[in-house]
Amino acid sequence: MNADREAASVQVEPPVRRPPGGVAPGSVAPGGAAQGPGLDEARALELLRRAGVGRVVYTVGALPAVLPVRFRLDPLGGVLLSTEPGSELARAVDGAVIAFEADEVDGADGTGWCVTVLGRAEVRRPSPAPGARAEIRIAPELVVGRHLLPGAA
Repeated sequence: MNADREAASVQVEPPVRRPPGGVAPGSVAPGGAAQGPGLDEARALELLRRAGVGRVVYTVGALPAVLPVRFRLDPLGGVLLSTEPGSELARAVDGAVIAFEADEVDGADGTGWCVTVLGRAEVRRPSPAPGARAEIRIAPELVVGRHLLPGAA
């Protein structure tokens, strides 16, 4: 009976809910980058279209892998990558939920923006023509963008 009274008096705190991107606007992320206001999806994709290089984040043998890649966006906001047919990247991501990130950051003051796209990857096999490349499309299921404000390094 004593244990029942003790259990009844224990209060459980509700889980902390973090906004998309994991850091509240105006707070400081790990590494000291101050996070500004979040971007709506349309603005985030507009900024993403300006970047020429991003990073695809996936797993190989349950270990994280990050690869810088050139990319473009399709009209629906899908991220398109080109790779060699049968490459490690193509084998690892086909059908998997992966992340893609691109940013533009001023080296002097740390201001800029970053956009992350999460979605399922689909590898489109190339034609049998010699030298044809496979295309990877990341279907955007979640698009998170942030402005980066000046912050301590």
